[in-house]
Amino acid sequence: MRSKSKRRQEERTPPAKPGSASHPVVWRENFSSIVVTAILFLFFTTFTAQAFVIPSGSMENTLQIGDRPFADNVSLAPRTTWLGPLLPYSDVHRGDIIIFLHPAESDRKHMVKRVIGVPGDRIRIVRRSVMVNGHFIVEPYKVHKAPAIDDYADNFPSPPNGMVYPSWREEMPHHINAQGELVLPENRYFVMGDNRDNSNDSRFWGFVPREAILGRPFVVYWSLERTEKDYEKNGGGDRIGDAISLLLSLPRDTRWDRLFRTFPRVNP
Repeated sequence: MRSKSKRRQEERTPPAKPGSASHPVVWRENFSSIVVTAILFLFFTTFTAQAFVIPSGSMENTLQIGDRPFADNVSLAPRTTWLGPLLPYSDVHRGDIIIFLHPAESDRKHMVKRVIGVPGDRIRIVRRSVMVNGHFIVEPYKVHKAPAIDDYADNFPSPPNGMVYPSWREEMPHHINAQGELVLPENRYFVMGDNRDNSNDSRFWGFVPREAILGRPFVVYWSLERTEKDYEKNGGGDRIGDAISLLLSLPRDTRWDRLFRTFPRVNP
């Protein structure tokens, strides 16, 4: 039999309401889940992928102004001996879309282009048709919006025009063979935008060094209806105003049909 004191204690203790005893436990579990998710996201965006925004139309229609892709910054990273067997390292291939640091600008801004030539390739453009190693390649991704042929950009390499960087103007002749082809040296890549008439690329400033390549975009996680002028605002007030405008117009300006688009690899 239970003692009188124990019965009195049970009588004084009110019965627990359903779920009331688990409130602190549930709160702690939810908080722990949020912390773990934040840590995993931070790890993902720091060591595995990096978020970028597309500020220009040089890669249209593959990438549009306002697209925000995640880029894989592991597979194209410099190889290490101790992590090599564990990470999915890969080489840079023709047809890859890559994100890299501008090799000819002092601010080293991020660029996104498509790889047309890899080390050892011979590149030539004849009336907008690209030849690699003596063969015309099929480029279903490229677009031309200008009606007229550009004597330099559409017939490359040829006498440079005023858009060519002085350093590339001086270097380029040293890489042209007797057949008029540009020969890529070791650890150097030739890139072009898919929007050929509106792309500042290797035709104008030269090769991309292997060490300047940061990653490969693999999915659009968000896309907003934007123009190039929206990304030309550099002042602090403009940035604050743009952030407020972004929050207010997010549902209206989101291009829902572009979310989660991936970029299948193309080997021209």
